[in-house]
Amino acid sequence: MKIALAQLNYRIGDFELNTAKIYEAITEAKGHGADLVVFSELTVCGYPPEDLLDYEWFVEKCEQSLEAIAESCQGIAAVVGGVMRNREKGKGLFNVACFMQHGKIEHIVRKTLLPTYDVFSEARYFEPAHDVGVIDFKGVKLGIAICEDLWDMYNDFRYEKSPLQSLKLAGAQLIIHPSASPFNIGKIHLRDKVFSGNIQRFGLPIVYVNQVGANTDLIFDGDSQVINAAGQTVKQLPLFEEQIAYITLGNADFLGVPVHFSEPEETALMHDAIVFGIRDYVKKSGFKKIILGASGGIDSALVQALACEAVGPENVMALLMPSPYSSQGSIDDAIALSKNLGNEYQIMPINSIFEAYNQSLKPAFEKMPADLTEENLQARTRANLLMAMSNKFGYLLLNTSNKSEMAVGYSTLYGDMCGGLSPIGDVLKTKVYALANFINREQEIIPREILTKAPSAELRPGQKDSDSLPEYAILDEILHLYIEERRSRDEIKAQGYDSSMVDKIINLVNRAEYKRFQAPPILRVTTKAFGRGRQMPLVAFHG
Repeated sequence: MKIALAQLNYRIGDFELNTAKIYEAITEAKGHGADLVVFSELTVCGYPPEDLLDYEWFVEKCEQSLEAIAESCQGIAAVVGGVMRNREKGKGLFNVACFMQHGKIEHIVRKTLLPTYDVFSEARYFEPAHDVGVIDFKGVKLGIAICEDLWDMYNDFRYEKSPLQSLKLAGAQLIIHPSASPFNIGKIHLRDKVFSGNIQRFGLPIVYVNQVGANTDLIFDGDSQVINAAGQTVKQLPLFEEQIAYITLGNADFLGVPVHFSEPEETALMHDAIVFGIRDYVKKSGFKKIILGASGGIDSALVQALACEAVGPENVMALLMPSPYSSQGSIDDAIALSKNLGNEYQIMPINSIFEAYNQSLKPAFEKMPADLTEENLQARTRANLLMAMSNKFGYLLLNTSNKSEMAVGYSTLYGDMCGGLSPIGDVLKTKVYALANFINREQEIIPREILTKAPSAELRPGQKDSDSLPEYAILDEILHLYIEERRSRDEIKAQGYDSSMVDKIINLVNRAEYKRFQAPPILRVTTKAFGRGRQMPLVAFHG
């Protein structure tokens, strides 16, 4: 049996585009002599569709698309993911994988385990399967397990059911595993653990097909693969790329030499994911060009370099908006960066606008000293100019805040927090420097001066980030423990960190929740990004 793995990039809700991709893949696979082509989870509608599932027209389109695709399955079989109505008691929908051949849907397999943790909320919409079955095809008994159905033992908790165990008992010889598995650092290693663990438990080879593409904040990396019954990976598709690949099954196992996939180093992987995330968000949102505020600092420099790589420097505009406190060195650094990258830039000083604000507010602020209010006015002035350029020319505005700043609220609401997408909002400051050095690995693109000068918002004379925050090396360690590892104050203090510093940082994180609630979507690259994966009450006692 020859099987095609269709690792494709879908647009949520674009049934015309998605079905066209599926038709094309089926035709190509048939031309290559494939007997079966396997697609990812929720193929026809894209993943995650979220509350689009509440609309009758959306569900109807899903069902109609599945029926239409089935009609094209002549001389080849396909496993295609989608949504179908539940006509019985329970939630109104099923997450399904349809086995199609002879021009019709012959089997409908429903997903059993519905994740409701981290970025997932499937139990909000779907009814779980209550039984499983196998499909006889070409002399092989196929068991179809949809995404989470292989993860019964590999979370912080264990499910009561093991769909794979049920499929094994039903006589399955081969597991078809359509998935929509989002990327984060460490996920590739974790998937390998899941696959090898399940093969050790049940001895069944696995054909895993994941989608690729960025859907808002979630990035899907592909990494589709075939693992034989000995636990050897004999086929592996590339990261962040569409591809259709083929594998041959013989004697209920896969022939071929095991492949040795070399996982990219963490910084390289994060770089590739963010570039891919920007590119796909821009394309799927209908934008052509990007704008960002260039300060001459490390964060905006990194975002600018990533944006130029994602969409081309000819499609990136850097807006320099010096204030009375901007150093000439920062202005020169920002100009040098644009020249190195080859993108267009404009200089639009905000001195007169800032002074006009001060004059307008003078009667209300009479006899009160300048403070954070005046600093924030500069950031909000810049946001107004950036949004004006975005409105006038149709640019997508990229936010340039990093995760460390967003965590402790070291950013201005309606100022430097504005934007349509936050590429590095899940990247701690220390990782920002690592990414910048990675970009400079072959030649100096980000000027050395940007990498070596002390971080500063330059909103008052002589200002440095360290005036308000601990050194980033320490700050980031504590943030990682609190946010990603979800450690308590006492657990963090027990690791030797200064007690008052831990309290200060955690209090800052908790107080800034209302700011992050209003932040742009953040590309997720860690296990706990701000946004849908970390949902905290705005008003709460944190202990």
